[in-house]
Amino acid sequence: MQQVQLEISGRKLTITQGLVAKQANGSVLVQFGDTMVLTTVCAEPKPEAGIDFLPLTVEYREKAYSAGMIPGGFIKREGRPSDRETLTCRITDRPIRPLFPDGYYNKVQIATFAISTDLASPPDVLSVIGASASLLLSDIPFTKAVSAVRIVRLNGEYKINPSTEESNVADLELVVAGTTDDITMVEGQAKQVPEEQVLEALKIAHDEIRRICAMQEELRKKAGKPKLAAIPPAKTPGLEAAIEELAAAKLEKALVIPTKMERYGALSKISDDAISAAVQKLGLDAEAVAVEAGGIIESIKSRIMRANILNNSRRNDGRNLDQVRPIDIKLGFLPRAHGSALFTRGETQALAVVTLGTADDEQRLDNIEGEGTKRFFLHYYFPPFSVGETGRYGGQGRREIGHGMLAERALESMIPAEDVFPYTVRLVSDILESNGSSSMASVCGGSLALMDAGVTVPTHVAGVAMGLIKEDTRVAILTDILGDEDHLGDMDFKVAGTRQGVTAIQMDIKIEGISIDLMRQALEKAKAGRMHILGVMEAALAKPRSDISKYAPRVFLMTIPKDKIGGVIGPGGKNIRALIEETGVKIDIEDDGTVRIYSDDEKSAAVARDRIHMMVAEPELGRVYQGKVVRVVDFGAFCEIMPGHEGLLHISEMQEARTERVEDVVKEGDVTPVKLIEIDHLGRLRLSRTAAIREIEGKPPLPVKPKSSDRGDRGDRGDRGGRPPRFDRDRGPRGFDRGPRRDPVEHRS
Repeated sequence: MQQVQLEISGRKLTITQGLVAKQANGSVLVQFGDTMVLTTVCAEPKPEAGIDFLPLTVEYREKAYSAGMIPGGFIKREGRPSDRETLTCRITDRPIRPLFPDGYYNKVQIATFAISTDLASPPDVLSVIGASASLLLSDIPFTKAVSAVRIVRLNGEYKINPSTEESNVADLELVVAGTTDDITMVEGQAKQVPEEQVLEALKIAHDEIRRICAMQEELRKKAGKPKLAAIPPAKTPGLEAAIEELAAAKLEKALVIPTKMERYGALSKISDDAISAAVQKLGLDAEAVAVEAGGIIESIKSRIMRANILNNSRRNDGRNLDQVRPIDIKLGFLPRAHGSALFTRGETQALAVVTLGTADDEQRLDNIEGEGTKRFFLHYYFPPFSVGETGRYGGQGRREIGHGMLAERALESMIPAEDVFPYTVRLVSDILESNGSSSMASVCGGSLALMDAGVTVPTHVAGVAMGLIKEDTRVAILTDILGDEDHLGDMDFKVAGTRQGVTAIQMDIKIEGISIDLMRQALEKAKAGRMHILGVMEAALAKPRSDISKYAPRVFLMTIPKDKIGGVIGPGGKNIRALIEETGVKIDIEDDGTVRIYSDDEKSAAVARDRIHMMVAEPELGRVYQGKVVRVVDFGAFCEIMPGHEGLLHISEMQEARTERVEDVVKEGDVTPVKLIEIDHLGRLRLSRTAAIREIEGKPPLPVKPKSSDRGDRGDRGDRGGRPPRFDRDRGPRGFDRGPRRDPVEHRS
């Protein structure tokens, strides 16, 4: 067993070889804090016949036991990979794949398992380190160490490999992978962070990556196996020269046809004709050399396209290097959707659709970090017809999950807080046409659809994909790349953001790496492209609609004191059921006092909200209420001014004229305006109908009369002077005339 260690951010990173899984070509245990991953790599001894690419697969799984959990559901075992696991597979694959030697076509499988986890050390970056270390130690011809770190900016300070809690509150979070010399992958999100701060994070991350790569090299010297030779397939004599002669000149002309399908049709015909003629000329078996011949055609196309760009700044569709394709925007494209936008950029088209839901529609999360919910999520779909092909329809592939998450991260920081916009938001991006940068079209279309739906986002987010052509010291950076420029180029660098800064970033490369200086140039050009796109979007729709769609549910959010929850619900739910039945709304009350009211009718929701306010409100001195007479007595009436709160409307406060009988003014069940004129030291309420009517009519209050020595004089009470009465419901107020007393003799009899 061999082991190496390195301290990062006060915790030890350890790589151990030779302890477990020793029958694999290579295997390691990588531990950081209490998080541990097992990574293995296996390769077939020979390549399969008829392939001209590296069949590399990466699998990543999180074991529930790693966090002391038992999987949910009926089966109680780990099931299909979650989106989180799929994204970690992609993070592991992308920086590793470009570093295999040309011509190595053996099937390779990398498998990583999170077998111990703590919430302070997410295992995804350990998966990249484990994949690289196991490949370096194996006999597979992979010779350059790759490492990855997570970096965040928290309170203006940068931190490497933070805890999950720190990542959640940071304004910048990046996963960065690279070699000792260059950066090979970037993935992350931000809260409108300027490009300069993104570059600073990349520099700090790369310094740490170099240290981890050196650690892997140290372990390789101790325990690495001798490397097998990468033997590329043998070439058929004369085939390359024949195809070059027959196809090169024609391909050069066809490659600059501006429209994709016309260009592809011409290229396909030229390729088929050239291969057929070459095979016939050389007397070869067409099926036997089909893969090799196809590779030769691709090589010629790549050479021509790259030369056109580097030598002539000439792109396939005729644009200059910094030019964004024409943009067309159609808002409210779907009449019954809550919000929609059809965003077309060149020959890439995304239909973005927003659906608003309630708290019941939130996505439930259950992983090794524990249970949680998401109230904003974006789903990306890439059907075969979008590129003019037939294909399988079914579950989402890794590419769709990855592109959807990138677009979601780009927009996530714009979604208003729940207390501002109490809706669950689902955004779908259906790609209807694709010729490069469909994920960034999803960002632009998604931002427009959110505003069209009335979601109170503060500003637009736009995205653009940058490309790179690099030959020795000659470099060309391309703005808004086509599918061909992605396929035949050296980089796919996607940047999304607002006018203030970056919100999401993703970089993949096909070469060994790029420098910080090249990334700076790419970020500057991406910013210029983004500003152009934002201008077009703002011209189409500058701010969110003033109201949500009439087809969307109405959600109203309010908060009540925790000690009032029981009163609102009532015994056995009596109060809340009565309110729901009366108004026709749906009401959810959480333990923290959050109340959600759902209704298709805004008026009904407002009634329910006002009623709940009344249920939890305290009586307010000097306020006019609509009091419901619940009991009439000789000396006045008891009125309910809000649920659970009754007060006495004394007979002397019913009207300005003298009142002989209470029933002459109010009867049980009547509703009458009353003003709360006193709350005594015992919390009892004293009401005045006279004062309420004068206030409603805009009349000044009656003058206060001096106190009277006659405690029985009703005219010297309330707003008109005198000492306020003391009362209780059963006995009535002391000091008031309760009617004729009974004769003591009669009483005794």
